[in-house]
Amino acid sequence: MFRVFLVDDEPFIIEGLYDIIDWAEAGLEIVGHASNGQKALDALKETSVDILVTDISMPIMNGLDLIRHARTVHPDLKVIVLSGFDEFSYLKEGMQLGIENYLLKPINIQELKATLHNTVEKLNTVNENQLVQAYSKQILKDNTLHRWLTHQIAPLEFSERADMLGINLDRAYLAASVLRMPAGSDELVAFISDKVEPYSWITSFFDMDGDIVLLASFDDAVQGRQELIALLQQLLTDLQDCPPRISIGSVEPLSEQAAHSYATAKKAQEYFWIYPELQLMDYNVQATNPDNCKVDFSIIDWPAYAKLIIAKDQENLREQIQNDFKMIQALPGIMPHDFQNIALEMVIHFKLEIKAIRHTEELEAYNEAFRQIRSAVTLEELEAAILQIAETTIGFLISDVRSPIVQQVLKYIQQSYAEELSLKMLGAHYHIHPVYLGQLFHKEINETFTEYINRFRIEKAKELLKTTNLKVHVIAKDVGYWELGYFYKQFKKYVGISPTDYRGLL
Repeated sequence: MFRVFLVDDEPFIIEGLYDIIDWAEAGLEIVGHASNGQKALDALKETSVDILVTDISMPIMNGLDLIRHARTVHPDLKVIVLSGFDEFSYLKEGMQLGIENYLLKPINIQELKATLHNTVEKLNTVNENQLVQAYSKQILKDNTLHRWLTHQIAPLEFSERADMLGINLDRAYLAASVLRMPAGSDELVAFISDKVEPYSWITSFFDMDGDIVLLASFDDAVQGRQELIALLQQLLTDLQDCPPRISIGSVEPLSEQAAHSYATAKKAQEYFWIYPELQLMDYNVQATNPDNCKVDFSIIDWPAYAKLIIAKDQENLREQIQNDFKMIQALPGIMPHDFQNIALEMVIHFKLEIKAIRHTEELEAYNEAFRQIRSAVTLEELEAAILQIAETTIGFLISDVRSPIVQQVLKYIQQSYAEELSLKMLGAHYHIHPVYLGQLFHKEINETFTEYINRFRIEKAKELLKTTNLKVHVIAKDVGYWELGYFYKQFKKYVGISPTDYRGLL
């Protein structure tokens, strides 16, 4: 059984690590913990340790310095970094020090378990060293590309990470394609990876939904798209016994509109609900299909729908649907299949909206809506199906009632965000264990307490930068940051640029 030492300056993180992993089952035992790098180093000099799990930002001695000094005591020590900072400099230096993985807080339990498992295997079999490094690099690559395609990473940071990870996207155009594998086909993923490996113009990764994403970059938009389609069709031929559903996004200039290509490829996956007999869905073809152009979906003011959904305004949402159906019915030359196409598109938008809000999917409800629309023979039946799925969507949100304690914590943050706040302090204030409070908060808000309070404070700082002439260091203190350097790091993390640059853009 291998020995593990934990280091973090936040007690609830240490407590949480003890609880969230079955260490014995993983073939591990925790032999100690410390609240800063210096205490950890002193303990490591007296303790036999195989794996060090450490934070980066700590008082007295930070995590990177601890790793350097610990190597002199235990040269073969394996290190896993946990950090609240998605900083390229930390990541780069950590990789240079030979860490097993760099995990961002809040900790993804499955990713931590996988890293621990791989580290144990590495300790058991030295020959697996290259495999573990490749796995760690793939995790970093997946995370970096997903954040780039969802506007969560600044261009300069992405460029630095792309160079480090060997991501080659230096051509004029890009087209994204999404491969959604059938359930239980994990063994086919390696096959697909091997198939696209020889193509230097293809970059592959896994997104947060578990889909395989292929990014094709090329200089000739027309020819490049044709070559991509040919490659995807060949994949379908090779995988005809267990075919994936493949969608292709729009061709866009690199790198200004790359995210749009990914977004359209993801959206095109939803069209498989309308055309289940297809295996390859091209967003451009679908969007320009003459059968779908009698009435374009842009006739629907979807932002108005989205506002009513977020507000849980069932009555006005129902009225909006009824008014739109009357408006469409009055259009000259409208055909039944036009109505059906719009209704199917509306269900897709309801489905995407609820997923964006709740980060979960209720597939059966929307599958039933698709079935009702396909089988409808009158406009009344189509309208009834849309009214039903709208009511169901609002119902999902109404059922998401937060616990009283989380509501109190949110109210406290809104009133006292400029003060020093921590789970330990709030736990004592509301007579609840801080670890449990942190888990409850994360479950109901979909963010850790630290992420939420930092995001809230940064939004307040943005308002002050827009509406006042206060100096940056004054604004930092006014929103709860007493250490200016930390404020700058958090602002750049959530906004992408520094507070000074942000004010300069206003």
